[in-house]
Amino acid sequence: MTDANLLSVAVCERLCDALPRAATFDAAMAHIEAARLALLGPGLLTVNLNATTAADPSDEVQLQRLWSSDTQAYPVAGRKRKTLTPWTRQLLVRAEVFIGEGDAALAEVFDDHALIAALGLRAVVNVPLLEDDRCAATFNVLGTRARWMPQEVALVRLLALLATPWVLRARGGA
Repeated sequence: MTDANLLSVAVCERLCDALPRAATFDAAMAHIEAARLALLGPGLLTVNLNATTAADPSDEVQLQRLWSSDTQAYPVAGRKRKTLTPWTRQLLVRAEVFIGEGDAALAEVFDDHALIAALGLRAVVNVPLLEDDRCAATFNVLGTRARWMPQEVALVRLLALLATPWVLRARGGA
């Protein structure tokens, strides 16, 4: 077994031992972030709730940040309004994973692309967290790499799946 495989096994074992024992949402997310950092390296993890209500305009989506691995750059409870774009339709309406690679792709979908670039982040995987087949929240991983390998995208999706019950439980307190 290679050193990378041994690292992956050790990280997965730690996460499997720690996550069920996490007492709070923040503790659970800290365990998930530790695994993300160990397996994917430098980057950013945020979780945004789909806070859209029936009172909001039909062509807008409201997002509220529930968790951030970098609270200086991306504070918790920050809110943003998104209009319907190809990105919001894919991620938030159709509940499909979005992969953005390179500065141009990030600039096309994120209003805060200058901050993202300043943090040295160059690629994103946005995973919809589903409840009743609808996007209730997004699990967002940004990395310093220019491109994601298929196994990295699969890992992000798996971490998002592990985070889902914690996010849905924490949503009530947001």
